[in-house]
Amino acid sequence: MAESRPPSGRIRLLRNGAAVMCALLLFYGVPVERRPDGALMGGVSATVAFLVGVVGLLWLVTRQIRRYLAAPEGAGQQVDGILLLLMVVIVFFAQFYFRLEIHDPSQFDGLRTRTDALYYTIVTLGTVGYGDVHAVGQGARIAVMIQIVFDLIVIGTLLAVMTSSIVRARGEIRHRGETRHEDASGGEPT
Repeated sequence: MAESRPPSGRIRLLRNGAAVMCALLLFYGVPVERRPDGALMGGVSATVAFLVGVVGLLWLVTRQIRRYLAAPEGAGQQVDGILLLLMVVIVFFAQFYFRLEIHDPSQFDGLRTRTDALYYTIVTLGTVGYGDVHAVGQGARIAVMIQIVFDLIVIGTLLAVMTSSIVRARGEIRHRGETRHEDASGGEPT
């Protein structure tokens, strides 16, 4: 049976690019409109979907952390998985913020379009906080706090994966150097 090789950097880049493109198509393609009678399409269902999404994201984050702990040597695939999870978190929260704005425009100050929602989500992820868009209502503030917790968990996991892979690579390089020195001297390393 042939041993499977990890995907090349080019394949991983294409796969990650396709995932970003699909996430953006989904984000900008999901219809979020009012019906002709003025009622929001899916007002309560949007909140239920948000809560189900939060539970799903918790599950994904937990699964990714367990996968890393089970096989820390596969850092490349795990970084891809974490980045994919990060895209899901960004699209999910941006969509929720936009739906919340449509349902209750008093929840955010400065958020009017899908791009505003995506911008706000990414600015919150980056902990930049320019202040041009900010949560005003209690519902928006709760959602933003939940996003910040997810962001910290995902970024912390990404940093742990990267740090451990760098430490492991340095250890392997050091071990190879000691082995070469031992072979050259014909005995114990000095």
